[in-house]
Formats: sequence, C-alpha cells, structure tokens
Amino acid sequence: MFDLSHLTDYGLVLMRVMVGVIFAGSGYDDLKDPDARSKSIGLPKAFTILLAAAEIAGGIAVIVGVLQQLAAIGLILIMLGAIQKKIFVWKTGFWGKDGLGWYYDSTLVSMLLVILFTDGGRFVLLR
Repeated sequence: MFDLSHLTDYGLVLMRVMVGVIFAGSGYDDLKDPDARSKSIGLPKAFTILLAAAEIAGGIAVIVGVLQQLAAIGLILIMLGAIQKKIFVWKTGFWGKDGLGWYYDSTLVSMLLVILFTDGGRFVLLR
C-alpha cells in the first residue's frame, strides 16, 4: 500500500536505541545490587557482575552503532542463556506465571537478529 522502505534506516536506529536502552538499563540495575541479583538468578556474584557489564557495554554499542553486530551476538547469547534457564531450570512456559515467561526474551532476540542481519542500518559509527 505504502512504500516506506526509504525510512528503513530510521526504523533501525529507533530499534537500536530501544534495545540498547533495555540492555544498558538492565545491566545498570543489576550492578546496583549484584548480591540480590546473583541470588535471584542463581549465579555467582562475579558472573552476575560480568553479565551486567556485558549488557551495559553491548547496549551502548548497539545504541551508538559501534561494532553493533558483535554486540548483538553477545546480547543474543545472554538472552539464550536466560531462555535456557527459564525453560529447563525454572520450568517457565512461554507466557509464564504472572507474565514472567520467555516471550520477552524471544522478542529481544528477534530484534537483535534484525540488527545483526542488517548491520544496524546506515546510521552507525563503526562497522
């Protein structure tokens, strides 16, 4: 109906910003209280801090468009780990109890795949 393909790169920037804000914000929250976060996800505190730092770094890289494909791969791996934990360890369904399923994680993986496959679009700083 409409040819909006000339706006694709603007849509990719918006998606990169949204994905980056989600990951950077999540990582920042985890760093504020790594003890509580490590207990909630059942991982050692040092590994939780590493994950939080990776989320922040990956989120910022995706936002500004610096090595965004590598950042997307790293963030996808983090999300696949979260999905694995939810499905096989916590036995959480797709929608999950109280909305705590792995649909959110899957949505982020899908968005990161778009960033990976498109290299983030035209408006990036470093490929």
